[in-house]
Amino acid sequence: MKTLVQCDFDGTITEEDISFLLLDAFAQGDWRQLLQDYKEHKISVGEFNTRAFAMVKADKHRLLEALQDGVKVRAGFNELIDYCLNKGLRFVIVSNGLDFYIRAVLKGLGLRDAEVYAAQASFHPAGMKVRYVGPDGKRVSDGFKEAYIELFLGLGYRVIYIGNGDSDVAPAKYAHRVFATGDLLAYSKENNLNCKPFKDFRDVVRDLEQVSQFPH
Repeated sequence: MKTLVQCDFDGTITEEDISFLLLDAFAQGDWRQLLQDYKEHKISVGEFNTRAFAMVKADKHRLLEALQDGVKVRAGFNELIDYCLNKGLRFVIVSNGLDFYIRAVLKGLGLRDAEVYAAQASFHPAGMKVRYVGPDGKRVSDGFKEAYIELFLGLGYRVIYIGNGDSDVAPAKYAHRVFATGDLLAYSKENNLNCKPFKDFRDVVRDLEQVSQFPH
């Protein structure tokens, strides 16, 4: 069976959530109240990002400039990418984060052609506009990550899922194998969901090398 790795970005590939760094620096409004509403499941993650980034009036250049020295990538990421290439695994990033900074970070890692599905951002003096587009080309307000894992499963892939956040819980339930850290790991432990904890991506690679059902 062909295998695909679906990986989150903020807090998973990166050690910190980049969107929070940007909102702290540039949002003109109480974005943390929106974050609290999201954590209490009063609004979706898509609504949170859409409303929070509407408070950001800086242009793309200023935002990326602010990230130049502040992004830390989780150890072992290059090893994971190399493993997937060598074993013929399709590696896909599906993130509720914003495409412009995800692609900028990946470009800095030499991964200009990485497959990424994330929120589409546009920049305006009155505030950024953020939109999520599902696999069918239509806008989605919730369930962005679930829509993509359902697509991959429908295409016949065995899916390995890697994530860290509350928004990773629902899609992880679809996966054949789950690697978790952060809130996703805590939720999995509390609810007896099967997953493998990881601290860095070398843990993921070591585990996959021992699993016989994946390509060798």
